[in-house]
Amino acid sequence: MQNTDRTYSVSKTDDEWRAELSPAEYQVLRQAGTERPYVGEYTDTKTEGVYSCRACGAELFTSDTKFDSHCGWPSFYSPLAGDRVEYIEDTTLGMKRVEVRCATCGSHLGHVFEGEGYGTPTDQRYCINSISLTLRPSDTD
Repeated sequence: MQNTDRTYSVSKTDDEWRAELSPAEYQVLRQAGTERPYVGEYTDTKTEGVYSCRACGAELFTSDTKFDSHCGWPSFYSPLAGDRVEYIEDTTLGMKRVEVRCATCGSHLGHVFEGEGYGTPTDQRYCINSISLTLRPSDTD
């Protein structure tokens, strides 16, 4: 994962992250890995609620902005607020992409793409790994 000069409000050593996260979570969140498509627990979820960073608990996305992109990963058209995520230019794999990280702890979430023609208000697709998120369902009472 590309290092940045940014200081995060939640900052832990590599050993601390390894102790708190499962090996699969660590590989995605702290090493910028990607889970396989169509296997994530939130890919097809329709539950209303708030999606938080699995590493630090920061609220990132809501179910109101989640949409079916049929790409194999949960897709959102906007974060909860612009300052909840950070954007890093990613030139790995021989292409130019924009990596999305949690602005609170710097964990890798996925990538954001623009101009794909989805009928969303922002014309953006935040393609986020399920394993990077925890869903807190809305109260239905």
